[in-house]
This record gives sequence, C-alpha cells and structure tokens, in this order.
Amino acid sequence: MEFKRPPTIRDVASAAGVSIATVSKFINGQQRFSPEVEQRLRDAIATLGYRLNQQARSMVTGQTRTFGLAILDVRNPHFANIVKGANRIALENDYNLLVVDLEERPSHERHLLEALSGRVDGLIVSSRIPDDSIEWLGELGKPVVFFGQHKRPGVRCVRTDGYRAGYLMGLHLVEAGRKRIAYLGFPKARWNSERLTGVRVALAESNQTVQEYAVEWPTLDGGQQAAAALLRSSQRPDAIVAYNDLVAIGLLHEAASMGIKVPDELAIAGFDDIPVSRFMQPPLTTVNMRSEEQGEAAMQLLLESVRNKSNMGRDILLEPQLVPRASTAPAGSQG
Repeated sequence: MEFKRPPTIRDVASAAGVSIATVSKFINGQQRFSPEVEQRLRDAIATLGYRLNQQARSMVTGQTRTFGLAILDVRNPHFANIVKGANRIALENDYNLLVVDLEERPSHERHLLEALSGRVDGLIVSSRIPDDSIEWLGELGKPVVFFGQHKRPGVRCVRTDGYRAGYLMGLHLVEAGRKRIAYLGFPKARWNSERLTGVRVALAESNQTVQEYAVEWPTLDGGQQAAAALLRSSQRPDAIVAYNDLVAIGLLHEAASMGIKVPDELAIAGFDDIPVSRFMQPPLTTVNMRSEEQGEAAMQLLLESVRNKSNMGRDILLEPQLVPRASTAPAGSQG
C-alpha cells in the first residue's frame, strides 16, 4: 500500500509561483507581501492541505509560539477566568497557551515551573509563589509576567487594586449598618494584607475596628471549617468579609446548616465575583477583581516583551468594582 507524502514548503512555493524563502517568511509572519501574492499563498496552502511543522519551525526561529501560564488552583473559578482571558489574546496572536496547575503546593512549584519554562517563549505566574522561586525565574532569560505586586525591581506585574477592593467592601458594610465586622483572610497570599488594610481603613473612618480571622486554605472547605468555630463564638460578628468568594460560599453553606439567617443575622461577602456567586441563596455580595481582564493584560504585556525584547519592568493596575447583592443587605430589608 502506498502512502501519499504530506505536502512540503517546496510544493507550496511551486503551486504559488514564489520562492521557498517567500513561503517561509509568510507562514512565520516575518514579512508581508502584496495582497495578490498572499492570496496565492493562502490558496496553495489550502489546496495542498499544507500543515506547518511546529517542531521544525521552532528549530529555525528559536521560538515555540507557546506561552506558559502557571495557576495556583484550576478548581478556583478566579484562576479559570484568568486562563480564559489570557488564552483569548494568545489565540488572536497565533500563540498556544500551556497551563500548569500548581495545586497550592509550594513544595512542587519550582519543579513544575522549571519543566514548563523549557517548553515556552515566556511565562505568566502568580506572585504568590515563594520569593526564591521568583528570583530564580528572573534568571531564566525569558520574559515573565506576574499576577500581583512584587517588591523585586524591574518585574512586569498585572494586578487589581486590593486595597481599593477592601476599602469599597468595608465602606459598603458600614453603610449597611453593620457594627461587628470581621475579615476572614488567607495570610499566605501576598494580596491578603492589601484587602485587610482597605477594610480596616474604611472602618476606622467610622470609628470601628475589624476582627481578624484566618483560613488554612482559600477554598470552599476552608470557609466551612473556619465557620464552625467563628459562627459559634459568643462574639459572633454581624458581617464577615471573606478572602475570596469560595471561602464566602463555604461560610454561607455552614451558616444555613446552623440556622443563621443571611443577611438578617449575618452579612457575608467575598472577592472575585466568580460566576456562581450571583446564583447563591442569597446572592453573594463581592468585588469584581477583573479576572479575565487580568489574563488579557498579562498576555498583552508578555507579547509586548517578546516582540520588543524588552527587559523593562511595568506595573498594570486595574480598578476593582463592588458588586452589592442580597447577602449584605441591611437587616430586615429582605422581608
């Protein structure tokens, strides 16, 4: 049985009536040609069914046309939205996106990032990874963009203003008449302190102080486990701001199982505005941290770095948006 060999770049050149060099420059995006020539090239490629050998292309150009995105937990919709935004921009620019889930496990981060870095032209990584890993990434010789602010000079960062997010939430709860406001945070995260400080400043303007608590992990289970002790306390707050929506939803679930009425007896709020938050009972008040836009901005910044061969640092700061819903309505307003 004979097998038809796949078409080559030489076949495309012959069919289009151009040189092999012209075909190579066209398919690699290295040069534009007249509309007539480009149309002949497209027609030849389509007629022959030519497929670019990506591995061969990488050997010639030194580029994989692939970017790496390392997220902390693929189950968290916040990170899924970041992936969605980044992937949209990558596809528009003829790049592939390789995603790695670090699974909130610091012991595995260095190994996974090292494996990822060898297969991509640049990386997008959360600044929540340990400092030594961030320093190491900076020495790889490849562009890196971080989510969240980092103190290391010259790095590229995309972040949403966590202080402003916390301030907006604190002010909202004060205006809703809440007097015993708690913040249930995740101190291991770099941006936890920004959110807490924002809440603290908003409350201080009304001569209130914030009660501080912490979860072990920023997950649904983390919220449930923290609620077991927090909601049974004799000093139970009348409002809880959770580190993120997942923790807040865990709290909502536990409050319902304990017969605590939200929002009449307790207001609950979070951060991120993940899609499910508006379908909770009651719908969850949150702050939109612009997850998809973070992904888009990070990918745009990475593309800029690759194309311009720039090593300059840059910090993109996005504005958060308060999304008030029924879970923080003033007591008695739901009846």
